[in-house]
Amino acid sequence: MDAAANAKARADIDGRYAWTRLLVSVLIATIGSVGMWSVIVVLPAVQAEFGVDRGVASLPYTATMIGFAFGNVMIGRFVDRAGILLPMMIAAGSLLVGYGLAAIAPSIWLFALLQALIGFGASATFGPLIADLSHWFDRRRGVAVAAAASGNYFAGAIWPLVMQFTLPTEGWRFTYIAIGIVCVVTMVPLAQLLRRRAPYAEPESVAATGVAHKRSIDLSPRALQLLLCLAGVGCCVAMSMPQVHIVAYCVDLGYGVARGSEMLSLMLVGGIASRLVSGFLADYIGGVKTLLIGSVLQCLALFAYVPFDGLVSLYIVSMVFGLSQGGIVPSYAMIVREYLPAREAGQRVGVVIMATIAGMALGGWLSGWIYDLTGSYAAAFWNGIGWNVMNISIMVLILLRSSRPRSVPA
Repeated sequence: MDAAANAKARADIDGRYAWTRLLVSVLIATIGSVGMWSVIVVLPAVQAEFGVDRGVASLPYTATMIGFAFGNVMIGRFVDRAGILLPMMIAAGSLLVGYGLAAIAPSIWLFALLQALIGFGASATFGPLIADLSHWFDRRRGVAVAAAASGNYFAGAIWPLVMQFTLPTEGWRFTYIAIGIVCVVTMVPLAQLLRRRAPYAEPESVAATGVAHKRSIDLSPRALQLLLCLAGVGCCVAMSMPQVHIVAYCVDLGYGVARGSEMLSLMLVGGIASRLVSGFLADYIGGVKTLLIGSVLQCLALFAYVPFDGLVSLYIVSMVFGLSQGGIVPSYAMIVREYLPAREAGQRVGVVIMATIAGMALGGWLSGWIYDLTGSYAAAFWNGIGWNVMNISIMVLILLRSSRPRSVPA
C-alpha cells in the first residue's frame, strides 16, 4: 500500500467503514468456523459407522486442529504481506473440497486427513481475520477483536443446531456435503467486501507528539512469544475437555446427541457474551489482566463439572463454563498488539493461535485417551484443571514482569 492510500485508510480507523468491516468479518467467521465444530457433532455417528474406540474417533478432531493451527500461521504471514481477500477465497475453496471429499471417505484415517484440510480452510476466518481487523481500530481495538473472535463461537452455537435438521434423517455424509456448498456460496461474495488493505497506523498520540505509547515488559519479544504459546497450550487443553467431548459425554450419560448439541450451543452462546465483555474490559485494563481473569474463572468452572452430571446441572455448568472462558483466546491477540510490532501482527497472532489450537488438539485427543483408559471422563476433567493451573501461573509471571506503558520513539 503506497503512502497516499495508507493515509486514506488511516482516516477510516475507528470510523464507519471499520465497523462495517467488523460486521462482515463476523459473518464470514460465523460461516467459515463451522470447520471447527461440525466434527464434534458427528463424532458419535462417525465412531459407530467406522467401529473404532473413543480415542481413535477423537483423531479427526485432532487433525482438524492441526490443520487449523498450521493455517493460522501460514495464512497469517500471507495476510501481513498481501491482505485478507485471497486467503478468504482459498479458505472457501478448501472448505468445499474438504467437506465434499470427507463425505465419501471410506475410512476413519482418510476422514481424519480431510478434516485437516477443513481445519486449514477454517483457520483463515479466525487468527488471520482478527489480525487484519485489528489494524482498523485503535480506541476500540479490544471490542473489535473480541467481536470478530465471537464469530467462531457464533458458529459453534448455531451450526450444531442447524445440523440437526439433516443429521438424524439424512446422515452425517449428506450434512457434510451441504455444509461445504453453503460455505463457498456465502463466503466468496462476502470476501469481496474486504478488498481494501489494512493500514498500519500508530495511536493518535504519534501524530501529535511523535511518540508511541506501548506497554513495557522485562522480557524479550521471543521470550514473551514463547510464554504466550505455552500459556495458550495450557488454557486450551483445559478448554477442549468440555467443548470437544460434551456431546459424547451426554451420550454416555444417556441424554443423547441432541441434548449434548444443545449444551455445546449454550456453552458457546455464553462464550460470545464472555468475549464481548472481555473486549470492553481489555480496552481498560489490558489483555494480560483480562486473560488472567478468564483463566481463573475457567478453572473454577471445570471444577464444577466433576460433581455435577445431572441433566439440568450440566446445562447450568455448561453455560457457566462458556461465560468463564470465552474471552481467553482473543486476549492473546490483544497482548500481541500491546507488546509487539503492528506490522508483524498476522504472523505473531497466528503463532500464538497455533499454540492454542495445538492445546485444543492435544486436549481433545488426551481426553478421549484418558476416557478409554479409565472408562469415564472424571479423570479427564482433572487433567484439564492441571493444565489450566499451568496457564494461570504463566500469566501471573507475565503480569509481574510487565510495567506501565512507556514512551518510545515512533
